[in-house]
Amino acid sequence: MAQALARLLGVRQGVTAVIGSGGKTTLLHALAAELAPQGRVVLTTSTHIRPSTQFQTLLNPSEAALYAALAAGAPVCIGSPAKEGKLTCPQLSFSRLAELADFVLVEADGSRGLPLKAHLPHEPVIPPEARRTVCVVGASGLGRPIAQTVHRPEVFCAITGAKAADPAAPAPVALALEREALADIYYVNQCDLPGVLSAARELAAHLARPVVLGSLLGDVPEKAAKRD
Repeated sequence: MAQALARLLGVRQGVTAVIGSGGKTTLLHALAAELAPQGRVVLTTSTHIRPSTQFQTLLNPSEAALYAALAAGAPVCIGSPAKEGKLTCPQLSFSRLAELADFVLVEADGSRGLPLKAHLPHEPVIPPEARRTVCVVGASGLGRPIAQTVHRPEVFCAITGAKAADPAAPAPVALALEREALADIYYVNQCDLPGVLSAARELAAHLARPVVLGSLLGDVPEKAAKRD
């Protein structure tokens, strides 16, 4: 990638939560690989995540077992066994994980594979220890019908006043994100797809918080100038 994602997103030592839709797991793995040369990295979840196919996965390791695995220098994915082969929240607390590792990256949301999402009151599950919350937004959903591209479209419509058949245009998507106010910074993913970068830039223009426009499958095009 052209620029370091961790620096662009303001990821620092401690706990970082990743929420939203359209590339959370891919972003978590990219950050983990990027941060590994800088310190010990744990990848985990406060909701559900699939076991990593890229890094070692440990099921509810003891502190000693986790520390030994981290000493090898590669990121380690941990969690408790859950349904459908997924992992859920680990037994070790996030505060303790932050003592054992330099970087704790937490998938704190689910989106059923859709590029956009609105949240119920109990979502996302952001650990109180999180020093940074990054919200991923899938640019491929911009301009497509809300009913087809947004996870929890009824919530999205209640927040924005839009109808399910309306397109998920940049303005209402930004309105939903602003009214939810869940993140410190937004990562608008999939900007390498044909015709979406202009819509992504329009979305960024409507958001008050910092925005990074990029693609997890290619270079990061730009960071939109916003107040931090």
